[in-house]
Amino acid sequence: MKVILPVAGKGTRLRPHTHTKAKSLVHVAGKTVLEHIIDRLEPLNISEYLFITDENGQQIEDFMARKFPALKCRYFVQQQRLGPAHAVALAASAIGEDEDLLVVFNDTIFVTDLTSIPELCAGADGLIYSKEVEDYQRFGVNVVRDGQIVDMVEKPEQPISRLAQVGLYYLKNGRGFIDSIEQTIAAGETVKGEYYLPAVFMRMINDGLCLRAPEIDAWLDCGKPETLLETNRYLLKGRHHIHGDIENTVLIEPVHIEKGAVVKDSILGPNVSIAAGSRIEKSIISDSIINADNQVSNMILDQTLLGDSVSLVGSSRRMNIGDHSIIEMDQ
Repeated sequence: MKVILPVAGKGTRLRPHTHTKAKSLVHVAGKTVLEHIIDRLEPLNISEYLFITDENGQQIEDFMARKFPALKCRYFVQQQRLGPAHAVALAASAIGEDEDLLVVFNDTIFVTDLTSIPELCAGADGLIYSKEVEDYQRFGVNVVRDGQIVDMVEKPEQPISRLAQVGLYYLKNGRGFIDSIEQTIAAGETVKGEYYLPAVFMRMINDGLCLRAPEIDAWLDCGKPETLLETNRYLLKGRHHIHGDIENTVLIEPVHIEKGAVVKDSILGPNVSIAAGSRIEKSIISDSIINADNQVSNMILDQTLLGDSVSLVGSSRRMNIGDHSIIEMDQ
């Protein structure tokens, strides 16, 4: 099996954190988004990882070489912003006959057992992984009848289906899938000038192929600051890992502190992750992600995202307050 990972894209919803780094290299719960995804692919027999990158592609290459040196990787640059299907098609030269294919988009971290693919895909041609959602109007959804997909609707006004596509796809015939993408592009089937995968999948369905829509256990969005913090909370559940140096500090579980981080005279937690190289002193931090090489002192932080190499220094207050006083101080 080969895996295509489209990691191009500006990540505009995560700015300013994506001004200087690829969105898949943003941290959550002690790892980058990309690390979480690669870890979830580890149980599979992946012969090659095919990355679709943009101008930040060198960051991805350097990261993979450093963190996963044993993995075979190849990189393709998407020069034009022509949509997800166009991005996937850039890896066409790497997909041979009789190779199955997994496509994983990097806006979300998925929770599911990928080793069950052979069982789920028995008698079918592919899997469009899905998750039932309440706000179905925000997503492309799968319409399923008798166990297979018969239609796909983008942002439906009526609840024709609540099975949202989550950006995780398995194709038993990878070469045939690429051919369908190329046919869709040749036919000019665009939405606002871009090529999307639902048009490709509907072409396959109309050609008689069987696609199923298994549900994943959890769909963890990493595309916006507020959802990144939600994902951090989810992934930290049951995990309390302290690898850094702690001195005179109260920890309220769960907290993840990487090796190389230093925390002194502080209160951390719950739901806080601190990356390597950061130094936290005399601060109270909850529900936050502190990335690498930060200096935080005399601060009270909640629901906060700090990028790399941030210096955030507050000041203590000296007060002389008499009896029966009421003091209210906004942050």
